Amino acid sequence: MKKKMFFGYFTKGELLLWISSAALIIISFAIFDRKGYLALCASLIGATSLIYSAKGNPIGQVLMIVFSALYGIISFSFGYYGEMITYLGMTVPMAVLALISWIRNPFAGDRSEVRVNKIGRKEIPIMIALSLIVTAGFYFVLAALNTANIIPSTVSVATSFIAAYLTYRRSAYYALAYAVNDIVLILLWVLATMRDISYLSVIICFVTFLVNDVCGFVNWKRMHIRQQE
Repeated sequence: MKKKMFFGYFTKGELLLWISSAALIIISFAIFDRKGYLALCASLIGATSLIYSAKGNPIGQVLMIVFSALYGIISFSFGYYGEMITYLGMTVPMAVLALISWIRNPFAGDRSEVRVNKIGRKEIPIMIALSLIVTAGFYFVLAALNTANIIPSTVSVATSFIAAYLTYRRSAYYALAYAVNDIVLILLWVLATMRDISYLSVIICFVTFLVNDVCGFVNWKRMHIRQQE
């Protein structure tokens, strides 16, 4: 029954994207890593969270909480304290708030689909101001911890906060913000891979996340149009 619910819930295109993402993650792990099973587990959970989130399903936020916790541990192992603090200290709490927000705002009583929200122009400066304050605070903490590659790590804090904020506010642009964050993370792990080739599997992971987030943005825009009809 659960198998039918999973495969019947997603379209063929969504299933193809998920299967392709999982296959790339597993293949890259088998070729370049073979040791970091925690990273493999986190990547597969993250990819699964994205296909649920792309449909506005709160399950996506539950899986994002798990992924963020695991990713924080992985980041600590390489000395990316910015990523660790960002995900454990910001993304996890924001994902919890987003989960509550999504559960409380179902579309037409359907708890498997959140009602898409459009934030007003007056809210955008507030979001930007909050992101600058949070980013500035994190920068000094990261500098004190001698964080590796501090500039891209700091940029990652800013993009992560904006993405998390938009997720909480149920805006379709949350996925676009996460796509920008994916690009920053790809850069971070490229730098890490230059020192340890096993981290190439993490790069593959975020490349698949980038594709999924772009598709998620497109799907949320379609959801918004459908919900307004």
